[in-house]
Amino acid sequence: MNFTRWSARLPGTPRRAAARTDRADRGSVPAARGESGPQPWPDDAAEALALDDLSVRDILGQLPALVALLHGPEHRVAYVNDAYAAAFGPRPLGAPAAKAMPELDELGLLPLMDQVLRSGKPRTVKSRKTQAAGSYTVTCSPVEIPGHDEGGVLVFAADVTDHAEAAERLRASERRHRETAVTLQRSLLPQELEQPDDLRVAATYQPGGKDAAVGGDWYDVITLGAGRTALVIGDVMGRGVRAAAVMGQLRTAVRAYARLDLPPHEVLQLLDGLAAEIDASQIATCVYAVHDPNEGRLVYASAGHLPVLVRHEDGTVHRAADPTGPPLGTGGWLHTSGTIALPPGSTAVLYTDGLVERREEDIDEGVAALERALSGAVGTPQVVCDRLIRSLGVTAEHDDDVAVLVCQHPARTGPAAELFHNAALDLLGGIEAAPRARAFASGVLASWRFPVELRDLGVLAASELVANSLQHGTPPMRLRLRRTDRRLIIEVTDGDDHLPRRRRADPGDEAGRGISIVATIASSWGSRRTPGGGKAVWCEFALPA
Repeated sequence: MNFTRWSARLPGTPRRAAARTDRADRGSVPAARGESGPQPWPDDAAEALALDDLSVRDILGQLPALVALLHGPEHRVAYVNDAYAAAFGPRPLGAPAAKAMPELDELGLLPLMDQVLRSGKPRTVKSRKTQAAGSYTVTCSPVEIPGHDEGGVLVFAADVTDHAEAAERLRASERRHRETAVTLQRSLLPQELEQPDDLRVAATYQPGGKDAAVGGDWYDVITLGAGRTALVIGDVMGRGVRAAAVMGQLRTAVRAYARLDLPPHEVLQLLDGLAAEIDASQIATCVYAVHDPNEGRLVYASAGHLPVLVRHEDGTVHRAADPTGPPLGTGGWLHTSGTIALPPGSTAVLYTDGLVERREEDIDEGVAALERALSGAVGTPQVVCDRLIRSLGVTAEHDDDVAVLVCQHPARTGPAAELFHNAALDLLGGIEAAPRARAFASGVLASWRFPVELRDLGVLAASELVANSLQHGTPPMRLRLRRTDRRLIIEVTDGDDHLPRRRRADPGDEAGRGISIVATIASSWGSRRTPGGGKAVWCEFALPA
């Protein structure tokens, strides 16, 4: 590039040499009157618009962009235009850029200019920010400067401050949106997990990295009464605040349906209809499982969710098999329940797809990797959670939300085992059933060394529940007493599936007061239908601290 003279040609404007050649070849023949198309420029107009004699300094000096010309290995100042001087002040000619132009160092251009001078190839950096003069996109191009053998660098800086500020405002808005979604998501998750008597539980939620939108992962632990516990985990397929809001509605609905003490598949059936009403465009996956300490197993139902994993005490890992129905919100499907053993000493893991799904591999490979990690995971539920997160390579920059719920059914031995007892009596009916139940309850509670007052209340509750079953139920009947470290549970089962309800008995009524008496003296009571057809009615008493 020659910086002594500058030549250019405007579109449609012939250069002077071209005009002379055309005249020599064709002669000067004017266009016919009325002829369409562009007309040739007159000779005097071509002379007036010829730019061969226009100085480079004149052109560069009037550019709105910042221009500086530097030469030699020290990048000495040869020229700065008016826009550059207005932005950073005048610069002394001949001075090294490292001393005279601190803004170039601030923009990180000095090493870049060294590269340009050595390689002879232009380099560009985008949206570099200065402390005082805004943001610039800068191109450094190699040039040949007459009178200087070392060569030089032309620095051309376009002011992109408005664009940079707009981009920063957009990024700030996205950060605020993400922070709002994360705050909403966390506020809708349980702030403190319920801790059942017979299970130890822990959960972890980790939102995706800063470039990932927050999803709708959630989990919950719900104590159902009579020692039973519901475990829930789910994932709304959307992203952002809307997904978190849908998640919150589904989690609230799950807690409400759980209080009905329905089988897992019936809970999912209700959730399926509700999810379609909340937002038909968003679907969710969910696993709802119930643990009964008397049965040593999980009864679960799945709506399109990943399988529950159970690690047994010897380190073997089992994957819950079908049934798995479609996700919530799709409708038209009858969900069913399945079971998986959860004996003492075992650990169950419920999780969302963010833990095991990777773009470069099949999701079954991720589940298999989780099984391998779980087989060696020992310790408290929180330790197991953290170990699984690390083993699956989930970091703060992970591209998806992750929720993990771990529950352990501890194998109790020694003094801890003395706080947990079970006793059961089969009742055949008849007039001798009630006295037998009272005598059995009295003997068992006495052997468990309960205070006299609590023992009397327990015998009364057992007597009323058995009497209610004898009057309104059908054989087979069974009285079960269970003691944990925190409560006494009394439960009566029979073959009739009509659930009792508390009602106000009139003064003249001879019956109808049994459930009211139980509800008055016990900490809580409830009833549910049993899988084989029948019902269970239970009550609980809190043990003294």
